[in-house]
Amino acid sequence: MTFESLGLHPFVLKALTDSGYTVPTPVQEQAIPAAIAGRDLLVSSQTGSGKTAAFMLPALHKFADLANEPAAGKTPNQEAQASRAKGNDRVRFRAAQPKMLVLTPTRELALQVTTATDKYGSSMRRVKAVSILGGMPYPKQMQLLARNPEILVATPGRLIDHMESGKIDFSQLEILVLDEADRMLDMGFIDDIERIIGNTPATRQTMLFSATLDGMVGNMARRITKDPMIIQIAGSASKHENIQQKVHFVDDLSHKNRLLDHLLRDTAIDQAVIFTATKRDADTIADRLNIAGFAAAALHGDMHQGARNRTLDSLRRGQVKVLVATDVAARGIDVPAITHVFNYDLPKFPEDYVHRIGRTGRAGRNGIAVSLVNHAEGMNVKRIERFTKQLIPVDVVEGFEPKRTASASRPSRPNGWRPGDGRGNNSSAKPGQRTFSKPGAPRNDGGGYKKEGSSGGYNKEGGGYKGSRTGEARRG
Repeated sequence: MTFESLGLHPFVLKALTDSGYTVPTPVQEQAIPAAIAGRDLLVSSQTGSGKTAAFMLPALHKFADLANEPAAGKTPNQEAQASRAKGNDRVRFRAAQPKMLVLTPTRELALQVTTATDKYGSSMRRVKAVSILGGMPYPKQMQLLARNPEILVATPGRLIDHMESGKIDFSQLEILVLDEADRMLDMGFIDDIERIIGNTPATRQTMLFSATLDGMVGNMARRITKDPMIIQIAGSASKHENIQQKVHFVDDLSHKNRLLDHLLRDTAIDQAVIFTATKRDADTIADRLNIAGFAAAALHGDMHQGARNRTLDSLRRGQVKVLVATDVAARGIDVPAITHVFNYDLPKFPEDYVHRIGRTGRAGRNGIAVSLVNHAEGMNVKRIERFTKQLIPVDVVEGFEPKRTASASRPSRPNGWRPGDGRGNNSSAKPGQRTFSKPGAPRNDGGGYKKEGSSGGYNKEGGGYKGSRTGEARRG
């Protein structure tokens, strides 16, 4: 099947051809014709399945005729500015009236959707798409809304701020998309989403995309859609069969840091993402890696949006080889050159594991996902395996063997497991591998590096990590 056979507008097809896209993915094959027909959609598909195009291409198809309409002269806000210039101070900016709204859980995903929209709509100069995000300067957001964009991509928190202040009017909204709805609910946006939906017309077309349609997501989906078409995409994309997954058990933080340093020196790595549980660890590990000679950078929710954008741009240009990030980056990074993902800390929820490792193996490529797991976290690995319905092989690097065996850390071991070097072969580690732990740093009883004044570190008596290692949920 080709995009032409899906019935898309010539303007959209030209942009796809110019961008090198010729064959739709399975989710696009099913979703695009139904969306063009005006159906509400409930789509369950994993990250990397091409879902952004699945909802944006039919929307651009619908708006394509706007590109042929003659220019209407000044926009309403330009007229308001001209009126004020003549001394009529009573005239105010009119609220933006978008035709399409896309809600996303994170700023990075919102920017990714907006960038993709600009690419898919490159032949339609009259159709504008803008992002409204937390962390963006307020005057800049007002300038974007003053353009009265047809497509608005936003995180829920900041969108409500503008909606309640009268800067956005949804009375003309035709299409509502909830992208990665499961993640938005996990982050506590349910009340914000309900409030936003309550301000949209009942006649709207609604499309909801999620990794799962069960539980809270399913309940909300039934409330906000009308006779939806349900699309569930399974297969190699959902099981990440193109991603080689493995677990390395570690004794303490010192062991983990030395093993990570060794694995990162694999010449097969083009670019890598390391996921941590806390913002502090992301900054600390990125600093250590830079000292050790890696081109590394941190990415987390405490960074200003401009800094986050610059870091992602550097990653896409290849200037950053190792990105150390919290789960804020698990959804929204689409860089094909990422060959490896490392879970320095396991995620809080098994669903986040799927999205983390989905940062590699993009666009049909192969990838490698490595989890560095303390012995006390063996049950967390089992939870991930139950969720993904896949066994994750245990690997051992010669020279970096854990003091405890894998069988003692984990009740069962997959068939066919054999020790290797962490890269799928049996080459030996070089003696005297350097570590990026700071020389002379204070250590606790477990032998791992512990920053003074920090609650993190390995707790020998408790057999696990001290302190809370949970991800962050940041309001849009």
